Amino acid sequence: MITKLTVLYDAGCGLCRTARAWLASRAQLVPLEFVPAGSEEARRRYPALDPAETLADITVVADDGGVYTGDGAWIICLWALDGYRGLAARLARPDLRPAARRMVAAAAAVRRGTTPQGYGADCGGTCDV
Repeated sequence: MITKLTVLYDAGCGLCRTARAWLASRAQLVPLEFVPAGSEEARRRYPALDPAETLADITVVADDGGVYTGDGAWIICLWALDGYRGLAARLARPDLRPAARRMVAAAAAVRRGTTPQGYGADCGGTCDV
């Protein structure tokens, strides 16, 4: 049973920073802890994870040992939030998985008062939505 999730995010990426703030501002059924990907803290906690890969796309580590990346990471982040489990279950369908990243980007954009199309420019395009 998952009781805590650690989100490794690119602190240099606008999408990741804004999505982190949005996720942190929501009520959480499963606590989310945020650690900058590639940081000394991330390397110390998760020596088996490749820092370059965790910087290339969001990575979530569950306290039960599960590791989620890419669309699966965005989905489990939504699953952890109060009021978003149903949406996470729908987005977990194979044909809808890519929509999870776009939904988080759109929510983060609303919080920032911007549009999601501009995201990805400051992280080498790895966060393109």
